[in-house]
Amino acid sequence: MSSRPPRILAIMGSGETAPTMVTPHREIVARLGEPKPRAVLLDTPYGFQENASEITERAVEYFGHRVQLTIEAAGFLGPLAADQTQRTPIAEAAALSRLRTAGFVFAGPGSPSYALSVWRGSPVPEALTTKLADGGAVVFSSAAALTLGRFSVPVYEIYKVGLPVHWLDGLDLLRAAGFEGSCVVIPHYDNAEGGTHDTRFCYLGERRLVAMEAMLPDDAWVLGIDEHTVLMVDLDARTAVVSGRGGLTVRRRGASQVFPAGQPLGLDALLAAARGSVSAARRDPAPAGASEGAGLPLPHAEAPPAGRSPLLSEVARLEQAFEAAIAGRKAPDAAEAILNLDRAIAEWAADTLQTDDPDRARAVLHSLVQRLGEAAAGGLRDPRELLAPLVESLITLRGELRAAKAFELADRVRDRLIAARIELRDTPAGTVWELRE
Repeated sequence: MSSRPPRILAIMGSGETAPTMVTPHREIVARLGEPKPRAVLLDTPYGFQENASEITERAVEYFGHRVQLTIEAAGFLGPLAADQTQRTPIAEAAALSRLRTAGFVFAGPGSPSYALSVWRGSPVPEALTTKLADGGAVVFSSAAALTLGRFSVPVYEIYKVGLPVHWLDGLDLLRAAGFEGSCVVIPHYDNAEGGTHDTRFCYLGERRLVAMEAMLPDDAWVLGIDEHTVLMVDLDARTAVVSGRGGLTVRRRGASQVFPAGQPLGLDALLAAARGSVSAARRDPAPAGASEGAGLPLPHAEAPPAGRSPLLSEVARLEQAFEAAIAGRKAPDAAEAILNLDRAIAEWAADTLQTDDPDRARAVLHSLVQRLGEAAAGGLRDPRELLAPLVESLITLRGELRAAKAFELADRVRDRLIAARIELRDTPAGTVWELRE
């Protein structure tokens, strides 16, 4: 009789279908052993979107091509699904059957509010709890990650619609997984899209988060996951690994303990930080009585971190490589930078997070292609390389004329070269030439 698979909970801050998360996905699948598990995409969070089928297709292609894992959509889209044929009792029973028999359950983009409204009162929470108890991997990211805790942030309602700050009841799956207290999961913890305004903490910013923390019970704590970062917890071994571009933050009553990616971390140490027993925690001062709409700035709040997405970072790197290649008149290197940028855009095409980053990357790509064309029209090869055979021949001719004491003719050769912006210098080692700009 085979032993049950390990119990793995993975929480991603963002980038769940981006190149940055390929390795973590593969590591999770490898931990589950052979044969590879049945994998199911729990598609509820984005089930209301008109492009739900497109998001599913991109996710399926990503897992199949990049992770080498066949994944199928659960088909549990909820009441606002564009395809209402998936709302029949038979279709929903089939969706729940896929979820229960899967060894790898993944959920990511969409709306946490919609997902919770569909899952609450359904068999989904029980199926996920059973997965964490009996074995298998539950991998939640972005919007889905927001639903895991005791309370959930209704991010769109607060950030986009403008409703007063409030909490939703979450699935509280972390408590079932052995996490103590009333945990709140906040992905996109280090978000910096706001630029001039604070969009950390999944677009809440410090002011709103302080106001919302005041609404939580005494045992509440925040589990913050930076973008393109994953917390992988082995519930059997009680180990926790943080990997990716950022880190993990445990925040309790304004005091934060940061666990950078790559740092060894046990689940017990994580929970100790959640209890507030880590003396090294950093306290972020907040104004007393902060509330939504008060408009009070934090006197010592940290400034939003300056940063850009991994795709735009790669775009900037390749644009610099292109600039250096053009400056050095290295056409092959310039072409290679363009091809690498095109490849990077293709690799990020499966990312289900909807931002304007791909459009900005393509705009840079088009600009580089245009500039390469302009450079080609003007000639990228070093003019010295093109002129060298002719100039060297004329220098040889001038030397022969001088040796024959035909100085007038030799000077005429020199004058013609000077008129062509080629300067000659006679040295003990011979005549050298230089092309004036």
